[in-house]
Amino acid sequence: MKLLFFQLKQGYPLMVIPDTAAHLNGHTIITHMYSIFLDIGAGNPLISRSKESTLHLEWIKDPEYFGYITFELPGKLFTYTADGQRELNNDEVQEVIEHLSNIRDNPALWNQMNDN
Repeated sequence: MKLLFFQLKQGYPLMVIPDTAAHLNGHTIITHMYSIFLDIGAGNPLISRSKESTLHLEWIKDPEYFGYITFELPGKLFTYTADGQRELNNDEVQEVIEHLSNIRDNPALWNQMNDN
């Protein structure tokens, strides 16, 4: 999956790294996770490569890490886990969820965002 780079209304830029996990415990559950970082590299995907390699395998100590949003049932059930050194407030979480939901509902937007 491609990385997402966008800016919140409050002004700071974000880098979102998508991740998908399938859990087989009698039935298949697909979980979509989006790890959220402050984008200090101005959209440079080279900076993200080191961040991608450790996603959800261990506690992330990166000072730009905000945590992650999990979509269990797209459009119905999602959670924000603030397990980083930074934390999004409720309005920011809602804005990120709305942005990700819009992209999930309109996949062509994903390509447009990353072609710029």
